[in-house]
Amino acid sequence: MLNYEFPPIGGGAGQAHLNILGQFANHPELQVDVLTSAVGKGIEVEDFSSNIKIHRIGIRKKNLHYWLKSEVITWLFHAGRYHRKLINENNYDLAHAFFGFPTGYLSYKTADKLPYIISLRGSDVPGYNVRLGIDYTLLAGLFRRIWHKAEAVVANSQGLAELAKRFTPDIDIPVITNGIDTQKFRPTPTHKLGNKIKILTVCRLIKRKRIDILIRAVKICLDRGFDIKFSIAGHGNLRYELENLATSLGISQNVRFLGRVEASEMPVVYRFNDLFVMSSAHEGMSNAMLEAMATGLPIITTHCEGVDELISDNGIISPDDTPESFAESIINAITGEIHYKDLRNAARAKSQIFSWANTATQYIKIYNNIIN
Repeated sequence: MLNYEFPPIGGGAGQAHLNILGQFANHPELQVDVLTSAVGKGIEVEDFSSNIKIHRIGIRKKNLHYWLKSEVITWLFHAGRYHRKLINENNYDLAHAFFGFPTGYLSYKTADKLPYIISLRGSDVPGYNVRLGIDYTLLAGLFRRIWHKAEAVVANSQGLAELAKRFTPDIDIPVITNGIDTQKFRPTPTHKLGNKIKILTVCRLIKRKRIDILIRAVKICLDRGFDIKFSIAGHGNLRYELENLATSLGISQNVRFLGRVEASEMPVVYRFNDLFVMSSAHEGMSNAMLEAMATGLPIITTHCEGVDELISDNGIISPDDTPESFAESIINAITGEIHYKDLRNAARAKSQIFSWANTATQYIKIYNNIIN
């Protein structure tokens, strides 16, 4: 398995991979080497379980949640050599690459020796990330060759699969969703709305997440007399800019930047809040949204990939991407204790459809199909 992002580096794709490995550890018929990156320098090898090893290639990473192009190139160079070494020394049956690029490129280069599958996660699909527009254009031909050479290309949501199909209509792209640990993430049974409404978002502080919409929506709610406390969990290059926005709107006392929160602490963070909000322009399938749902938080979101599978009677999809529309959706969710309680119950019930065990089982089925 290859993934250039893996905890503590990266975001949702790394967390998803970590949870899938947790399930694979219960399958002794699987013997897995994971090739990924490390913050420092050199090569680190650690036992994840008796049947799984993690091989980390150090690239002197400067930011855990943001990749410079120079860092991607550095990782490709060093990981490529180590990847070939692993293939030469082991009798693998197949490779599983998280992200079609850059990770899938390594599998593409060794496809004559080892068949591979690709898990599309979001930013590796042209049209997903506006910041990568020129890159998508320049690399389109290579992306298509990588996808076509793969034995299978899988997306983590129907919306992402549809975006990928617009890029390569001739490839069948099945969907294997993310899962959620509903024992770890669970609601507080006695939770009720108080006078102060606590809302939360969990994401990288990057342009695609459009957190400025959320901050402006909080301002509108406050102006309409609702006492709102907005917490933002996550790191990113836009933190200073977003802090300035909250200050300029005069609501810095109502917007709290938590920074990076350890995964072990997140269940408590979710349970402390009343609503989960997300304003992403694009999203493969949000792990954070699943975690919030499992904790019983109603979801307020904009429409993007992965939302159709997750949101029905457990939240509100803002009809458009304006702060005014988002503020109205927040107010609709918290107006009326019975309505809010119904949303909470539906959120928890919806989350129980998804499980990491099912996700892992679907991948193992694909592995066996390819090997057979």
